[in-house]
Amino acid sequence: MLTIGYIGNGKSTNRYHLPFSLNRDYLNVKTVYARNPDKEEWDKAPGVLYTSDIEVLMNDAEIQLIVVCTHLDTHYTYAKMALDHGKNVLVEKPFMMSRDEAVSIFQYATEKNLIIQCYQNRRYDSDFLTTQKVIESGKLGDLLEVEMNYDYYRPETPNSITHFSRYNSYLYGHGVHTLDQALSYFGTPESVHCDVRQLLGPGRMNDYFDLDLYYSSLKVSIKSSFFRLKARPSFAVYGKKGVFVKQTIDRQEEHLKLFHLPKGHPDFGVDLPEHYGILTYLDAEGDYHEEKVVSEKGDYARVYDGLYQAIIHGQEKVIKDEETIAVMGILEEGIGECK
Repeated sequence: MLTIGYIGNGKSTNRYHLPFSLNRDYLNVKTVYARNPDKEEWDKAPGVLYTSDIEVLMNDAEIQLIVVCTHLDTHYTYAKMALDHGKNVLVEKPFMMSRDEAVSIFQYATEKNLIIQCYQNRRYDSDFLTTQKVIESGKLGDLLEVEMNYDYYRPETPNSITHFSRYNSYLYGHGVHTLDQALSYFGTPESVHCDVRQLLGPGRMNDYFDLDLYYSSLKVSIKSSFFRLKARPSFAVYGKKGVFVKQTIDRQEEHLKLFHLPKGHPDFGVDLPEHYGILTYLDAEGDYHEEKVVSEKGDYARVYDGLYQAIIHGQEKVIKDEETIAVMGILEEGIGECK
């Protein structure tokens, strides 16, 4: 068993962690720390201790992993505190406030002979996993261009914010998802071009970004906007012999918001045929094909699977330190364009 404690009792813990950590037999969620553990916004998980005393969490010898699900400006402090108490750590994204903080905390964990990792659950999105399956089928031929889009139509969000914050920006909060996907699969790019904007004007919220990652013969574009009434395809992948377009995003978040949880629901997060992507390609004889591709099943609990193997069985971490550091570096570079 891997015994877990959480710092924070808000949306992150209750929507994006507990539904998955409570759905694995080898995980034991023991304690949740929060300044106000009795707030009624979220139902308490049965059999879990809720406390307002962080020492209860830190000094519990049974707890091997502490998960930090708090505001970004507290990530480094809580992570270091957990490491100082001999705990492995999983930190919500964005991992840290800066690349330097990320480098520092990884080095500190190494000195302590402990594991710290970023919660990059979007590596296990259905649309991303399906796109990988199509690429690896070889039907697209050599890749030329990949477009990754993460759009919303939520104008009320940027309209309601009248100041600029680099850390509470769209790039930091959402670019961290797709940027990690790209780096985890395609590797570190040779160069990056960042177009990060405040569509409502200087001094306002960052509400748009367009990141171009350049590889030797491949361009990966990552785009997001708060003002897209009709979202662009989640993935569009172009090769020398074909194209794959996946219009819709992973459905896990959709189901989580409806409290249709993974435990006991085999259809959780599963695409229906109308969500399947379209693969169009020419075969070796030059014949034209167009077909729907059955979506892979996403599962955010796979982050915990990887950590379990690393902590309990000594396997290499799936989400590498250098990948997280590279993501933080691009986020810093991109948001530097805004004021």
